Amino acid sequence: MNAENPGQRTSALRPEAPQADGAPAGPAAVVVLAAGAGTRMKSRTPKILHELGGRSMVAHALAAARGLDPQRLAVVVRHERDRVAAHIASLDPTALIVDQDEIPGTGRAVEVALDALAAESAVEGTVVVTYGDVPLLSTDLLRELVARHEAEGNAVTVLTAVLEDAHGYGRILRDETGAVAAIREHKDADDDEREVREVNSGIYAFDARVLSDALRRVTTDNAQGEKYLTDVLALAREAGGRVAALVTEDRWQVEGANDRVQLQALAAELNRRIVEAWMRAGVTVVDPATTWIDGTVRLAEDVTVKPNTQLHGATVIERDAVIGPDTTLTDVVVREGAHVRRTEGTKAEIGPGASVGPFTYLRAGTVLGAEGKIGAFYETKNAQIGRGAKLSHLGYVGDAEVGEGTNIGCGNITANYDGVNKHRTVIGAHVRTSSNTVFVAPVTVGDGAYTGAGAVVRKDVPAGALALSIAPQRNAEGWTEAKRPGSPSAIAAAAAREKLSPQASTPSTEEGK
Repeated sequence: MNAENPGQRTSALRPEAPQADGAPAGPAAVVVLAAGAGTRMKSRTPKILHELGGRSMVAHALAAARGLDPQRLAVVVRHERDRVAAHIASLDPTALIVDQDEIPGTGRAVEVALDALAAESAVEGTVVVTYGDVPLLSTDLLRELVARHEAEGNAVTVLTAVLEDAHGYGRILRDETGAVAAIREHKDADDDEREVREVNSGIYAFDARVLSDALRRVTTDNAQGEKYLTDVLALAREAGGRVAALVTEDRWQVEGANDRVQLQALAAELNRRIVEAWMRAGVTVVDPATTWIDGTVRLAEDVTVKPNTQLHGATVIERDAVIGPDTTLTDVVVREGAHVRRTEGTKAEIGPGASVGPFTYLRAGTVLGAEGKIGAFYETKNAQIGRGAKLSHLGYVGDAEVGEGTNIGCGNITANYDGVNKHRTVIGAHVRTSSNTVFVAPVTVGDGAYTGAGAVVRKDVPAGALALSIAPQRNAEGWTEAKRPGSPSAIAAAAAREKLSPQASTPSTEEGK
């Protein structure tokens, strides 16, 4: 939370359902404040672009806001304006991006947003104000705020929370009837007011006309020299309007991230909620404490996730798949019944019933067919591997096709790069390759072909052929003793020779050349 607006918001774990035909329209507008510099992050990245749960903070905020189905959505920016605006436009192209001017304060930020919206058409009805650095605020809680506001006919409704430690937050001051009388910022509060534990989240529902009129009268006469949005509440009361509060028991929904410690706390809480939601949806998570799942990941029933697993981006895991332990997948599709363990994967697809790992690196463009296998200490990239094919251990396949039922031996690699260009290797169906075969691309191996151990395949291999590249073996007898005299190897060789043939003499230097 900011000093003036301690609240933070969380986007829903799943996309909001579309509004049914004939359902009441959403609020007139939602204004998302995203102009702050976030200096306490100590980062070249603007605060609201820092990520948790697979999305930037502002992405979570926009998702929660857009879930209300507002008639219009405005986002106020200033710090790193072009970078932030470009990111927002990529997330929500229809959002109105508004620049805050030199006058500081959230009140001024909302004022310029209203002016920009009014320049297009009049703003009438409910205006919701929220923030770009409150990632756990949900659409459901915003809906509750709007419903309370409109049902009671309030001029202002503020979202609040009760905290054990309210230091730094704006305090909710109530009158003798329990109504909200004012919000006092921490720096402006006296000792008695600082004892209050009910705090302002910074998230509001306003009557648009009340808000616009009051903002014209708000001044910067306060400890921080800012135009406070909180001053609108007192002005609304003076004008006879009703000011009420909705108290949430879920403090995380009104927690903000001003530094990396707070960001990590929010990330951990968001992840806890995501993991718990998937468990309730039928996923087995063996160790929730060491499992991280982005909000953008999708899992099916009866998936098992083992310890120390991270699932990121657009990863999709289908029914009965087993992931982990010690696995990180980003934008990977794992089909039904596949097993992936101790693997790093990005932008890959693993077929049904396939097996990957341990200690496997799947790079972008890897597609493993059904019942296929990529085994221990293997790296793949831009490779299509057919049904039932096996790449069992210690190899590299890049820019290649491997046919159905083919078995690639230990230590095989595709030499796909000539220093300038990448070339493709095509290996047919039911091929058997022996250990330490090197395929020097571009090269094609026909169906049913074999390679010999240590083969270097530089030319196409016809279907059913055996590819060999064997030079006659020559043994230089006595080389070690002649060329490395006195070394441990030479001493061991001499002892072995003596043991085998006690009468044999040490070979001459000439003999060992």
